Amino acid sequence: MMALDGKRDWWKGAVIYQVYPRSYQDSNGDGTGDLAGITRRLDHIASLGVDAVWISPFFTSPMKDFGYDVSNYRDIDPVFGSMADFDRLIARAHELGLRIIIDLVLSHSSDQHPWFIESRSSRDNPRADWYVWADPKPDGTPPTNWLSIFGGSAWQWDARRLQYYLHNFLPSQPDLNFHNRQVQDALLDVARFWQDRGVDGFRLDTINFYTHDAQLRDNPALPPELRRSDTAPAVNPYNYQSHRFDKSQPENLHFLERLRAVMDETGTVALGEIGDSERAWELLQDYTAGETRMQMSYLFDFLSGDSLDAHRIVQVFADKARLAPDGWPCWAFSNHDVVRHASRWSLTEAAVRAYVQVLVCLRGSICLYQGEELGLPEADIAFEDLRDPYGIEFWPEFKGRDGCRTPMVWDATLPNAGFSESTPWLPIPAEHLGRAVSLQQDDPDSVLNHYRQAIALRQRHPALQQGTQELRVQGDVLFIDRHAPRDRVRLRANLSDLPQQGLASWQVEIIEGEGGAGWRT
Repeated sequence: MMALDGKRDWWKGAVIYQVYPRSYQDSNGDGTGDLAGITRRLDHIASLGVDAVWISPFFTSPMKDFGYDVSNYRDIDPVFGSMADFDRLIARAHELGLRIIIDLVLSHSSDQHPWFIESRSSRDNPRADWYVWADPKPDGTPPTNWLSIFGGSAWQWDARRLQYYLHNFLPSQPDLNFHNRQVQDALLDVARFWQDRGVDGFRLDTINFYTHDAQLRDNPALPPELRRSDTAPAVNPYNYQSHRFDKSQPENLHFLERLRAVMDETGTVALGEIGDSERAWELLQDYTAGETRMQMSYLFDFLSGDSLDAHRIVQVFADKARLAPDGWPCWAFSNHDVVRHASRWSLTEAAVRAYVQVLVCLRGSICLYQGEELGLPEADIAFEDLRDPYGIEFWPEFKGRDGCRTPMVWDATLPNAGFSESTPWLPIPAEHLGRAVSLQQDDPDSVLNHYRQAIALRQRHPALQQGTQELRVQGDVLFIDRHAPRDRVRLRANLSDLPQQGLASWQVEIIEGEGGAGWRT
């Protein structure tokens, strides 16, 4: 199946809509969303005016981390449907002019993947070196002091090999050994497999975790004043280390160049996820500058718990100009791993509207997360209903990711808001029902239609897609000036709850200049 025709740089300035498949639409009544359900709802996504759909993992998996632990890279987990369902999804998306980006988890697999089962069986089997194995220290403790993002040591003892294996996340997610070229080759073949099925891009999970320090050196301590909680929550001791050796190694660039060469065979694009609180900007520059590595990556600057005011936005772009002048970022306020920004920043509905207007005017590509277009707040999930192992580990100081993963609300008049005919895998909060698509669809003043208008603004202006950008701030008012040949857009946004610079609280003023034909507000 051929990929959607069009310009090769469609991704530059694109609007990408993220779907978490378990929670989008259930088509078979088992309480879990699936690929056929996504296909059913593609008309809604197309109505937003976005360019592409990023779908979180749907590969065969024991679901210890809900699809981010892959046991077969070349098949669909039955909970999500079949390969025929995927082919129909691709075909319908392309009919609607939507490109499909799939989530590839290459840094680690499930411990139930046949590669790992063989690797752990002995020290001399053909795949013995496909994962990161190491002997214990003389006292039996782990080889290094590296920590797992999900808590505890990043090393797990294996009684079969009498060695430790590395896992940056759950113990059931062993890290693949990218220092082994056979591993790289196998993963490049995975990319080719999905390219041949017509995908238009890959979202690359934990792109900077692919390689580790081959010498297995300990990470140094990080002084308390330098600790940040954008990659891991503040209660996680993961933030106590400077992650100099367990990830973000220079050898990663060689694999990214090999991957880009494979992607260029079909014009496939990549969106990388950079999880590094110390060197994220440098990595963006390294990973996306030029024509031989990834096209774009996203960082956590706008996904963290920090409040996002005008000064912070200007500072972020100043950091980018200084540290990653040639890198191409993809901005997002919400995704499947963080508290929804409406709750994280305690936004009123007027503020939600103001922030999406700002987002569509920023230079770079952008991602929107399902339900964001409805103004959904974070769901408060009781401990007994939690499914996320991350939240269970650090409850109650960190409640995990289930609160942003609850099912979409489609129709307030139907059981389970039209998501499923049976009990959903996560509960649907009552406060979400009043924001269902059915209640917002035909209301010209709804948040949903405001998102459509904001996306349409970006789509009709070359200046907002790839033009130059000038930022400044006065008080709490953000000024954005975007330029392209014969096109210009100016924005003033009062990102505060007090009137300033002639703007009401949370008010945005946009002035458009189209084709040199004058300005309009």
